Amino acid sequence: MHQGLTSAQVAERVAKGSVNTTARRSSRTFGQILRANLLTRFNAIIAVLCGLILVFGQPVDALFGSVIVVNSAVGVIQELRAKRTLDRLTLLTEAPVRVLRDGREVSIRPGEVVVDDLVLLGPGEKVPVDGAVREADGVEIDESLLTGEADPVEKRRGDKVQSGTFVAAGSCLLAATGVGEKAYAARLAAEASRFELTDSELMTAINRLLRLVTWIIVPIGGLLVVRLFTSGASVSDAVVGSVAGVVPMIPEGLVLMTSVAFAVGVIRLGRRRCLVQELPAVEVLARVDTLCIDKTGTLTEPGMALREVRPYDGVSPGVARAALAALARAEAKPNQTMRAIGDSLSADGWHAAETVPFSSARKFSGASFPEHGTWLVGAPDVLLPDDDPARREAQDLAATGRRVLALVRSATLASRDRRTAALVVLEQRIRADAPDMIRYFAAQGVDVKVISGDDPAAVGAIARQVGIPSADAPADARSLPQEPDALADAVAGHTVFGRATPQRKREFVAALHARGRTVAMTGDGVNDALALKDSDLGVAMGSGSPATRAVAQVVLLGDNFTALPHVLAEGRRVLANIEHVANLFLTKTVYAALLALLVGIAQVPFPFLPRHITLVGTLTIGVPGFFLALAPNSGRARPGFVPRVLRFAVPAGAVAASMTFAAYAVARSNTASSLRADRSTATLTLFLVAFAALVVIARPYTRWRLGLLAVMAGCFAAVAVLPGTRQVADLTFPEPRDTLAGLGLAVLGAAVLVVLLRLDRWLTRVG
Repeated sequence: MHQGLTSAQVAERVAKGSVNTTARRSSRTFGQILRANLLTRFNAIIAVLCGLILVFGQPVDALFGSVIVVNSAVGVIQELRAKRTLDRLTLLTEAPVRVLRDGREVSIRPGEVVVDDLVLLGPGEKVPVDGAVREADGVEIDESLLTGEADPVEKRRGDKVQSGTFVAAGSCLLAATGVGEKAYAARLAAEASRFELTDSELMTAINRLLRLVTWIIVPIGGLLVVRLFTSGASVSDAVVGSVAGVVPMIPEGLVLMTSVAFAVGVIRLGRRRCLVQELPAVEVLARVDTLCIDKTGTLTEPGMALREVRPYDGVSPGVARAALAALARAEAKPNQTMRAIGDSLSADGWHAAETVPFSSARKFSGASFPEHGTWLVGAPDVLLPDDDPARREAQDLAATGRRVLALVRSATLASRDRRTAALVVLEQRIRADAPDMIRYFAAQGVDVKVISGDDPAAVGAIARQVGIPSADAPADARSLPQEPDALADAVAGHTVFGRATPQRKREFVAALHARGRTVAMTGDGVNDALALKDSDLGVAMGSGSPATRAVAQVVLLGDNFTALPHVLAEGRRVLANIEHVANLFLTKTVYAALLALLVGIAQVPFPFLPRHITLVGTLTIGVPGFFLALAPNSGRARPGFVPRVLRFAVPAGAVAASMTFAAYAVARSNTASSLRADRSTATLTLFLVAFAALVVIARPYTRWRLGLLAVMAGCFAAVAVLPGTRQVADLTFPEPRDTLAGLGLAVLGAAVLVVLLRLDRWLTRVG
């Protein structure tokens, strides 16, 4: 009898550092967060430009530099909040490890395992350390996460087992040999729970836009600087004008708003007890168009109840029940089905000499009892021949939505000579909220496919009751073609599948990918781990196997299927809002670049001071962009992020630049007007056209959105009218003719913008 380590031996190993701890974190450190938000390319550019203004201009014109403080503070605060949420929820999902110490079984955290610990492992449990098998009871290790091989490998005494694998069937006692940084588990777990913005399609698209902006800023900014310095203006005026022209070209808040939107998405989902283990998963949520779910635990309530045992072939009810109870007791770690049987029945005097544990690939388990023979229990279509009347009866029962197992007697565990002993009927309850969830996904354009290891008829019956389309024609996964194209057609043509093995589920995900689908896969059992790993978005139940939780991007801690609509909605909210914000920031970049180009060509003073640009940018982009980035939004994700943003930003920016420069030219033609008044006219026109773009972006209009627009317009009016703020902003409107011209051109610009955007939508539909 193994005793395991003593407390003194454990303390000795802890003192030596032979513990299963690593330096990994579920999120970035405070220092990393601070550096990532402060040390950015755009912060560096703005800091240099701000320094130039402080040297050559007035301090009030350096207000745009406050964006560094505001952006960095908001980014740091939001990511720290998300970090706390992630760290707390990650701790909740950490599966305990069972070890033998001082002669008894205890549960400890994975980080507390030490070298030479004896680790107890059962079906669905992840191997936390490298080790050697001391005792094996039909144990099969799934090494697919390391090797890519789908078939479980049987392990015997003395065999090596690597961390990062998991137990597919049976149980074993493992002596820990490699812990901490020396084990594979640390790297695997780090990949499953890292908090980062990398590998994001959206961030890749935004970076493409930023590279494009950089190529625009350099030549146009250079042209502006050269023209201003050669125009005869003073050095101070040339520097201030150059800074005023370059600053608005920089979309400094775009990356910030994107990271904030992601972080807030993590926090909101965390409040619903949804752990987002990879930050880009928030984006993938929005792109999902196919949701693959299991029947048990999603459409039905967790667990089940034994309804009846129907004996066959002269087997007495008492013997059948005793055999079932003994089989349930022989399982080292029974699944829900065997637990339901074991909780309802009892057997005395039955002692298993040899066992075959249940696995999803076999779909049955069995045991040999010296005084009672060999018994197997599992899927009727696996254990019973086609012409067996019990098999036909099992199919009829399964068609009503019940779960049916066959109990058979066999010569040996491996023998095909079997006799039907009984049918076991279990009751499953449909989740009350499942029909509403299915209707929600249908309304959102998400195809739902039910993929289960149960009998196709039983799966179809449950699917019909919750409203799954085409559930009347469930497919048997075993009968579907192996050839990839043919399988893709078959998967696309059905919505309900039964008798799906773990490898078959994985093939279904590949088939859906071949048809260009973005796939989310839910699961809780060890048999779901492979498919979750290959899907675009793996969603695991909190009470599911540790292996499943390790490879999933989202974990539903409350095992609550009703959280899935919130998960989908959060992803779509983030993606749609970021597109709105990108429209605003890129519009500013376009009109700033065009104005700089026009000024360089016309060789006139720049129409704005930096404070004017700060005022317009804050009221039409900065403040409203922040609120719009976090607003409710149910818009569906669509491909073509970059072209769509450019189709809005280029015409909007072009209209703003042309109307602003025209108003500036009209004001300059008035010999009675001053440069200060001309700049005020240009500022008024730019604000109104940019505000018109904001009005378009803010749709659909709600009370708070209209309130936001009113506040922004009111703030500009207050700055332009009140003597104190008007002086600080350096605005003056002494010439009614120029002011009316500016207003008229702004109205014309707004009308042209609306026409151009409607024309674009019409061309898009026609195309």
